[in-house]
Amino acid sequence: MSLVLIIVIGWLYVTVLVAANEPTIISGIISFLFYGALPCGLLLYFAGSRVRRERQLFKEMMAEKKRREAEN
Repeated sequence: MSLVLIIVIGWLYVTVLVAANEPTIISGIISFLFYGALPCGLLLYFAGSRVRRERQLFKEMMAEKKRREAEN
């Protein structure tokens, strides 16, 4: 996950520079959103799906463990 964060930071830096070079503020904002924020958001979402899945499995296992302890 740390490698993904390094890539995201680098890509956002590049897109900020590209957006700052646009002729108008509106085109800069649009280019940043569509070339920077949206792809990075998708990348972080897909990279974090494994972590979310493992966290949910851990919560289910802990709930099952508490249920078994309550029965005994």
